[in-house]
Amino acid sequence: MAEAVTEAPVVAAERRGGPQRWLPYLLLAPSVAYLLIFFASPMIQAFGLAFTSTTGEWGLGSIRAMLGDDRFWPAVWTTVILLVVLLPLQFALAMAMSMVITSRLRGSGLWLYVFLLPLGVSELGAGILWYSIFVEQGWLNTVLQSLGLIDRPVIWLDYREPWRVIGTIVVAEAWRSTSLIVIILVGGLRAIPRDYLEAADVFHAGPWQRMRHVVLPMMRPTIRTALIVRTVLAFEVFATVIALGGTGTDVLATQANRAYTEYQDAHLASAYGLVILLVSLVAVGIILVALPTRKERGE
Repeated sequence: MAEAVTEAPVVAAERRGGPQRWLPYLLLAPSVAYLLIFFASPMIQAFGLAFTSTTGEWGLGSIRAMLGDDRFWPAVWTTVILLVVLLPLQFALAMAMSMVITSRLRGSGLWLYVFLLPLGVSELGAGILWYSIFVEQGWLNTVLQSLGLIDRPVIWLDYREPWRVIGTIVVAEAWRSTSLIVIILVGGLRAIPRDYLEAADVFHAGPWQRMRHVVLPMMRPTIRTALIVRTVLAFEVFATVIALGGTGTDVLATQANRAYTEYQDAHLASAYGLVILLVSLVAVGIILVALPTRKERGE
């Protein structure tokens, strides 16, 4: 009798759910169509260009030309260095900013709007802004000289010393895009049940113990999402590198642009795009393996 009562709503839902059964698919259809038209189709065409020559013959000519380019491997290493430096730096900054926003201190909510201001600046605008700061007669040298910390202007954008240029790009990118990670982390922090935090207070957990044993484990899915989003976008850093590094600093994205604009070779540019896609997928796979969720770990 109990089983019949339990199954009755299910049977009734199946009988009346003819058209409603397709409602979720209909709601998803516009998004799927958008992805197919504007993402999947161009990506397939790019794959075709990467493995064909200008005469339309299939082969690895574009791949060999890319690997034989003198700027290819420096661009790869610069891209990797930016990623390795930016990810931990931005995550630490974003976590600290998120903790400030979600704290119960008076006026903490105002910091959300302050921290999100860089999102209103385009990548090229941010690059030009920071160029005016790091240029020889820029704001940074002016302030340092007025404080007596330096005797003469420092050439921050010295292309003979790539590490200085990379450092300026890291600072500019950290300022511009950390806010994106903050938005994701704030959502994760606010989703943590208050009971867990109160239990940590009951057991007299310190700030580090609370962060390590409560906050970070509960935010694992959020952290993974934030790292994936930032990793994918890090491989697409383009305008900031051009604004600060000019033609003396190369990343994969600028090389793809150069192949298409200067060399007028869409096949070579597609080969660079293929490399960016593959490296992004590998990086995302590493993040997924390194930060499994509880279900993936069988807990």
